[in-house]
Amino acid sequence: MALIVQKYGGTSVGTVERIRAVAEKVKSFRDEGHDLVIVVSAMSGETNRLLGLARDISSEPSSRELDVLVSTGEQVTIALLCMALHELDCDARSYTGSQVRILTDSAHTKARILDISDKPIREDLAKGRVVVVAGFQGVDENGNITTLGRGGSDTTGVALAAALKADECQIYTDVDGVYTTDPRVVPNARRLEKITFEEMLEMASLGSKVLQIRSVEFAGKYNVPLRVLSSFTEGNGTLITTEDIEDMEQPIVSGIAFNRDEAKLTVAGVPDIPGVASRILTPVSDANIEVDMIVQNIGVDNQTDFTFTVHRNEFERARRIVEGVARDIGARAVIADQNICKVSIVGVGMRSHAGVASRMFKSLSSEGINIQMISTSEIKISVVIDEKYLELAVRALHDVFELSKKAEAE
Repeated sequence: MALIVQKYGGTSVGTVERIRAVAEKVKSFRDEGHDLVIVVSAMSGETNRLLGLARDISSEPSSRELDVLVSTGEQVTIALLCMALHELDCDARSYTGSQVRILTDSAHTKARILDISDKPIREDLAKGRVVVVAGFQGVDENGNITTLGRGGSDTTGVALAAALKADECQIYTDVDGVYTTDPRVVPNARRLEKITFEEMLEMASLGSKVLQIRSVEFAGKYNVPLRVLSSFTEGNGTLITTEDIEDMEQPIVSGIAFNRDEAKLTVAGVPDIPGVASRILTPVSDANIEVDMIVQNIGVDNQTDFTFTVHRNEFERARRIVEGVARDIGARAVIADQNICKVSIVGVGMRSHAGVASRMFKSLSSEGINIQMISTSEIKISVVIDEKYLELAVRALHDVFELSKKAEAE
């Protein structure tokens, strides 16, 4: 018998009927003798509804009061789930983040977990109770309610699993695992049985929306076995764990991630002098705009072109800042492009195989797709291409690296 932390997302608890279904699933695990800690999100759409109310009241609501407001969504869900469990004669007790004492820093709306008191949870588990904890929230040292940012319930689940030294943390969502790529783009994409923390972190950071990046980081740091499963269909899901060469057959490429939310800025005709890159990027960084890929091309007459990408939501702000910098440093022009996307191949097997990049580039070239920027690490290669070629590129790369092969064999 095991100690399992299960997290159920907003769609999994989106209606009373779905909450009852979760209760049935939880009870079945409890009847098998497992100790269970359940973390839940707010019902789907509830957080957006609460944020809408805040916007109706104030154009710039206090971040402290926002946390007080949006944390109520999870409080509703934990109470309803415990009621549903009681109806099944399954003893359960709910806890808010402050009652468990998930201690965070004081960065409202994006707090980070500092410590968790596991004593009340262990006491309830010893009495045979199912413990139901509100995800996404905590409390700072002054007793203020804090929230962990969008998707923070995943982080709550993993953090509790780490604190309790759980045998596994199971993330229940509306997909039945991690796929080689988005099945909506490649219908024969294959569900992965296992993937490493390192690969999952790259996939999440590069556009895969299955898990929140912080939760994967947390799981990897504390070596918490993490499994992604569906609330609506039975199956083993995908296990995210440490790299084990003996137990895990590692393909060269495990998956393909993509991100449509990219925009590109090129500062053309930049004087090729020391410190010019810092003069361009420091004001962007000071505005809290995250820069992704960077390329600098040395041109003629001691001039260079400096290109970088940002999230599309930050594009206009970044462009205004860069246009001001360009005037100050005597650059020739600022060229902006929002019609781009990023496509990435990921796999720990790339460490021990040569020629992966050339296969990728040849595949894209054969489809007439031009590569605008390239970024690499030990286990991933990312390229920026024209957005209109995104699906074609993903399908071509999925084929060339034979990512559907196992599914076809089965």
